[in-house]
Amino acid sequence: MRAFVAIDLPADIRAALAAVQADLRVGRLVPEENLHLTLAFLEDQPEAVLRALHGRLYTLQPDPVILRLQGLELFGGKAPRVLYLRADGGEALRALRRKVRQAAGEVGIDLPRERFRPHVTLARFRRDMRPEQIAQLGRFLERQGDAALPPFGIQSFSLFASRLLPEGAVHEALAAYPVPTA
Repeated sequence: MRAFVAIDLPADIRAALAAVQADLRVGRLVPEENLHLTLAFLEDQPEAVLRALHGRLYTLQPDPVILRLQGLELFGGKAPRVLYLRADGGEALRALRRKVRQAAGEVGIDLPRERFRPHVTLARFRRDMRPEQIAQLGRFLERQGDAALPPFGIQSFSLFASRLLPEGAVHEALAAYPVPTA
């Protein structure tokens, strides 16, 4: 099963992100119900391993995390692939990610070492964007590039299953884990 661990965004935050997306006329928007902040992408895992991970994640005792979402950026350089909103949760967010990755390792999931760049993906782009589409994206970034949402405390993170369909990914929360509020 293709799976990942991510922070659940409150409905009002997802709605605010969808309002930012509404002005974008190029690319494939991430559906509002799929907006999240990934802590660990687990690739394909057997159900038994995910059950074991669930047991470990259930015992985590994270500190409260205040999340700030602000500033649009692109992954992909001159050939943009992903539009995202930067996320900052300070040391508490980094610690939560470390705990999730440690739990995954303890049940036999070998995650690659990678720099953590917390973000919420808003849209994806094809490699063969036409010049007018790139220009549209540039105008969007001029208008919305400094987008910012009010800080909020995260309430939970979840273990998700992800199915890839021709029309996009469908995410299903398998289990949610509470995070204490500040």
